[in-house]
Amino acid sequence: MLLMSRFAKYFAVVSKAGSIRRASETLHVSPSAIDRQLLQAEEDLGVPLFERVPGGLRLTAAGELVADTLRRWSKDHGRLLSQIEDLQGLKRGHVQVAVIDALAEGLVPDVVEAAAVAFPGVTVGVRVLDNEAVAQQVASGDVDLGLLLWPPVSHATQGIQVRASIPVPLGLAVPIDHPLARRTALSVADTLPFRIIVPGAPLVIHEQTKALYRQHRVDVDQFMTCNNTQLIRALVRKRTGVGVLSWIDAAADVLQGRLAFVPFQASRIPTLALSLCVSTHSQPSRAARELMQRFEEAMQVYSPVGRPERPVVAERRDGAGKSARAGRAAPRRDDGASQ
Repeated sequence: MLLMSRFAKYFAVVSKAGSIRRASETLHVSPSAIDRQLLQAEEDLGVPLFERVPGGLRLTAAGELVADTLRRWSKDHGRLLSQIEDLQGLKRGHVQVAVIDALAEGLVPDVVEAAAVAFPGVTVGVRVLDNEAVAQQVASGDVDLGLLLWPPVSHATQGIQVRASIPVPLGLAVPIDHPLARRTALSVADTLPFRIIVPGAPLVIHEQTKALYRQHRVDVDQFMTCNNTQLIRALVRKRTGVGVLSWIDAAADVLQGRLAFVPFQASRIPTLALSLCVSTHSQPSRAARELMQRFEEAMQVYSPVGRPERPVVAERRDGAGKSARAGRAAPRRDDGASQ
């Protein structure tokens, strides 16, 4: 990094590795060269930065202060480079994004692919994390923007600005020829004759699902449980059962005609939102703003608001090449129907 000294680089690696020897292996620099930089800094500051402990080195209180200051400098340096890139035009840049697992298909790959074509000099780093971790990364400024279900369970929303949101209703994902696929809304009672797969902890919609069924005095512990939404969708596609998911969990399969999604009727359970968020403590670079705009546009495409009342059903071709509506096949009895 142009404005960061050799000491800062060595210090950061040693503090993370906890050992000059391990830092030497990472940096490909001799241990004596690293030690000289640290000793000179300690002499200049008049305090020790590390203390020796069994197994290596540990930061002193003064060392912690130096480490915290260097982290802030590093972020400021990144913002400086982004601002210089803005002056030069969007020829290059890097945007760091954090997203929830449900977006690993569909929306995020679509936006990143389009951005790569439109801005070949801009790179995008994507971190797939749980919802709370995305919120924390945005609030701390460790990423330029994040996509998460709002509000986070911890309600740790300080330092986060929401730039765009779409509602994320809870509903049932079913095969496109399932008896419930043509319904516009479902009650909890409508789902009970079928083999139900419910989301498990720590998924954000786990508590929502429990609360919804509890209102009707139904214990979800009697149902199949899975803590991975991609696996729930795969099980629904294989007709193992019907899956309780949020709209955004099922959207990629629905938009490609592989599943239908039917929302639950209005209840006292609050509806979540998929939100595009940034930190209130930093100014997005031009590259980040361009990517943000593309995410905002894509979110409107994925939004359930304004969609046809009936679930999306894809057309397919039969063996003779004739078009056939996928949802008109006779329902099978191994698709999660009543047991």
